[in-house]
Amino acid sequence: MAARQPRVTHRWSSKLRRLGITALFVAVATGLWHFQERELRDTLSWQGVTTWQALTPLSFHRVLRNDGFLVGWSDVRVNPLWVSYLLREIDDPNIGPRPGFQRDWRTLWPISPESYLGSGYDRGHLAPNYAIAVVHGRAAQRDTFLMSNMSPQRPDLNRRLWQRLEEVVMDHFVPRFGTLQVITGPVFPASFSDNVLNRVGLVEVPEAFYKILVVPGDAPRALAFLMPQGVAGDEPLDAFLVSIDELEARTGLNFFPRLPEAAAMALEAEVQPAGWGLEAVARLPGRF
Repeated sequence: MAARQPRVTHRWSSKLRRLGITALFVAVATGLWHFQERELRDTLSWQGVTTWQALTPLSFHRVLRNDGFLVGWSDVRVNPLWVSYLLREIDDPNIGPRPGFQRDWRTLWPISPESYLGSGYDRGHLAPNYAIAVVHGRAAQRDTFLMSNMSPQRPDLNRRLWQRLEEVVMDHFVPRFGTLQVITGPVFPASFSDNVLNRVGLVEVPEAFYKILVVPGDAPRALAFLMPQGVAGDEPLDAFLVSIDELEARTGLNFFPRLPEAAAMALEAEVQPAGWGLEAVARLPGRF
């Protein structure tokens, strides 16, 4: 028996070494994946990926990366809290046919393309089909039809006012500035308990939607909109201008976490429409 003991010890030592090597490999691979994922996310963001100002059950979200855009998904609200993407001017825009809506299996709850049927709400795109398809391609266009990119919108908002804003962004602001960072998402009532029954199935219904446009650079400029669900649809776009600070207060999000404090104050504290040419396009009708 005494002669066999070293072989048992040797076997355990070999197993421990193999476990150690495996653990090291997993740690290195995980670290490389995290580094690569962070780099990929940064390519779709300006001054950092949007995050919460204070961690609460209502502000917690998971970042879902798609081709061409990021989604900050809330499993509590069953909504994207924000969607972030970059737009740039394309010389020869060309997109394929409109894809069909698809369930996103990364979400905790089973939100299907049929989930909104009979609710009176549209499946409102946050990352827009046309702009994402033109700038980021066919695979990205298909991702815009994932249900994780949808939020309940009233038809007069989704098909009229919101659609007009998306057209102005792509048709006028992108050619004017060359590159735009866009962050968009829903705004919910201040009291979660007051809105707990206002749902489309599992999906909480927002009271409004925001869109933030930033021209990146050494002297960035920004324009932000807040549009309530109850619009008629033909209002001028400049009637819905707000400061980014107001949106951060309403959402509990920090849209540009890497922006230095002094720069954030200059960019986010006030409504600054000068230089955008918004007044010339604020009343343009939609194409559809």
